[in-house]
Amino acid sequence: MEKRDMVVEISNEMGKSVKQFQVKQIDQRALDHIIAALVREERVEMRKFGVFKITTRKPRMGRDPRLNKEIPIPERKVVVFKPGLVMRKLIMRKKR
Repeated sequence: MEKRDMVVEISNEMGKSVKQFQVKQIDQRALDHIIAALVREERVEMRKFGVFKITTRKPRMGRDPRLNKEIPIPERKVVVFKPGLVMRKLIMRKKR
């Protein structure tokens, strides 16, 4: 599912009261706030959905497959997502 698909579905669910461009603006604003919080290295928790947070990966040695040579990989920050309990239960139920 792409962002556009989600915007269309939400707009259709809301009926004629909310237009697609309004849903898109709201969606983008929400994403902008999530990104801004992550840039500030804040934890973003959405109940029933999950938690986004920044973690730091330690520096390590990697391998360049073309040259078959070890190269140092520096420390870096990455976004980690941990699904919420409701999402996990729904996904686990779907797998069975």
